[in-house]
Amino acid sequence: MNSELLLSGLRFGEGPRWRDGKLWFSDFYRHAVFTVDESGVETHIVDVPGQPSGLGWLPDGTLLIVSMTDRKLVRWDGSSLTDYADLSQIATFHANDMVVDAHGRAYVGNFGFDLHQAMLEREIPEILADNSAGNTSLIRVDPDQSVHEATDDVRFPNGMVFLNEGHTLVVAETLRLALTAFDVAPDGTLSNRRIWASTAAQGVAPDGICTDGEIIWAASALAPLVVGYREGGEVAGTVATQQNTYACALGGNDGKTLFIMTAPSSHPAEVATVESGSIEVAQLA
Repeated sequence: MNSELLLSGLRFGEGPRWRDGKLWFSDFYRHAVFTVDESGVETHIVDVPGQPSGLGWLPDGTLLIVSMTDRKLVRWDGSSLTDYADLSQIATFHANDMVVDAHGRAYVGNFGFDLHQAMLEREIPEILADNSAGNTSLIRVDPDQSVHEATDDVRFPNGMVFLNEGHTLVVAETLRLALTAFDVAPDGTLSNRRIWASTAAQGVAPDGICTDGEIIWAASALAPLVVGYREGGEVAGTVATQQNTYACALGGNDGKTLFIMTAPSSHPAEVATVESGSIEVAQLA
């Protein structure tokens, strides 16, 4: 299956979420959160000077936004942007993607190290082979705004989804080439770490992910491709895109449109000052 272009003119899109009839997303280097409707009309929502990434909503409808470079969560109530939680005591480099559960608990990943500098110094296979590269902790922010280490020893934790009505959290470990699952306890603590699906056979370094509850679609940060996986690693489908893929979300009026954030590269030296990013779409069966 091939994608089609919905919107061009992004710099680097991330954190897509379908809500209220629109796709919400961050653009790292336009330093703002936007929406786009199914006809491709973009609307500016709020500027985030610290570089926005993951998005999620509290039960009262307040939008949480990951502010990457200052390693914190901020909240947008529709009129003002305020600080919500400081992640810097746990996040060892830029904060990144996020998922928020029905109770208002936010799980936030972080780079763990300076990936972009490493990419200038080493080839990708060498970085992938270095088990210490990107090894860091996943962060949990509770509804009382307290910050906790959710789990350690995750390699560049990136996109996340809930399965089994929120009782299972799956984390894309980009540099481990795996989708890793955890059981979620009633208090939000994680246990029973296991590989939900390896993505190594397809050479997929999973970045952003989304799910219909059964299949997890993973953006492949190193290729113009999104791959759908079933638990155990069976490939359920693929979508070929026009550029490399970095995040995805399911939405649309029928819930079957796959929205894909694409760009020619993830390196800021190549994309931060040019509007070469896009949102592509594919209609799933």
